[in-house]
Amino acid sequence: MKLHEKLLKLDKYPFHMPGHKRNAVFGITGAEIDITEIDSFDNLHSPSGALLEIESRLASHYRAEKAFMLVGGSTVGILSAIFAVCSEGDKIIIAKNCHKSVYNACMIRGLRVAFAEPEFDSINGCYTRLTQDEVNRAIAKNPDAKALVITSPTYEGRISNIKCDIPLIVDAAHGAHLGIHYFPAYPKGSIVISSLHKTLPALTQCAVMNVYDKSIIRKAKLYLDIFETSSPSYVLMNSVSICCDIIDNEKKLFRDYYAALTDFRVIELERLMLKYCEDISKLVISTENTQLSGTELAEILRDKYSIEAEMASVNYIILMTSVGDTKEAFDRLREALLEIDGELTTVKAKPFEKPPVSDGELVISIDESCEETELKHAAGKISNEFIYAYPPDIPIIVPNEVISERAVKYIQSLIENGVNLISDSELLPDKILTKAD
Repeated sequence: MKLHEKLLKLDKYPFHMPGHKRNAVFGITGAEIDITEIDSFDNLHSPSGALLEIESRLASHYRAEKAFMLVGGSTVGILSAIFAVCSEGDKIIIAKNCHKSVYNACMIRGLRVAFAEPEFDSINGCYTRLTQDEVNRAIAKNPDAKALVITSPTYEGRISNIKCDIPLIVDAAHGAHLGIHYFPAYPKGSIVISSLHKTLPALTQCAVMNVYDKSIIRKAKLYLDIFETSSPSYVLMNSVSICCDIIDNEKKLFRDYYAALTDFRVIELERLMLKYCEDISKLVISTENTQLSGTELAEILRDKYSIEAEMASVNYIILMTSVGDTKEAFDRLREALLEIDGELTTVKAKPFEKPPVSDGELVISIDESCEETELKHAAGKISNEFIYAYPPDIPIIVPNEVISERAVKYIQSLIENGVNLISDSELLPDKILTKAD
């Protein structure tokens, strides 16, 4: 019996966790199916029943040797994957546009990090594809690297098809829907991690770690047991079970969704631009030729049209779509964009300098001894914290990296344009933490 079917038939009094006891008096949404690992409801860390069935369905869908259901988001899969393929002190190559969780894993594993640099859109200020030539260059320069980590698809829907002779970890957090209907194929790698909740009907934190190399399965499971909570939420796992049903049985929903996206992409904008994406589910609207910034466009959509964008940067916004969007939602967005577009004037876009990339290898580390430094005087000092734009959580500066003048100017430009920058110390926009002289 499927998990959600079993949960609907709970009929025994819960003298067990959790403490809400499924009592409706507390008004907690989802509490009616929130249980612990009671008899016949399986254990995510050693599944043999309903939870194993979910993982088997995920493995079948993604054609993996083994699929691990995750309730800690893609982050817990990234941590486990990197620990599974690298030992303390190993070298690893990561794409510069990797998520902060990749950098965190490298830091706590004590890895030596070398970078591969994706192509950069200097007008909109974002990374696009990682090329095979760049990967080949990075591997040739770092022949002792034990693994490569890339992001595909990116936050903006750009896809990199990479091959290499070392373990390849693909952060496909935004690609759980790939391979369905006419969407691009699901990424290939030794381990591919996807957030089900980002692009499929599943609750936040639900994800999957797909392992394609049999030799890695045991170690991936070992570290997943360490990083994953020992009390996985049945409310979350129930949503994964339902998500699997939707993938398997609602083909028309995905056909209609793809058709709606195809129809939307013929929108005739004169000044705003709908950018090209290999993954057409991402609607990236550029303000590069207008007097608006991306953050200003997001504010107009929010305040005037009650539409909330996923992310706003200096020269573009991202609008996330999924099979959950209705025709009415697409029509509403189209009308809003056309109305805004008709009120804009054309201006010449100002190009961005791409973020600096450290040459050579870097060991990411945080010192106890540090000092607060004025951002304008930080060039030449060594960072003692992460600085990143949220979303998408791609670090601009990492701990133990020498701060360049370019990096300072890049951060200042983002601050001036209203981009949501975060530092571990929360000292921005005025100061950052640097290592003590």
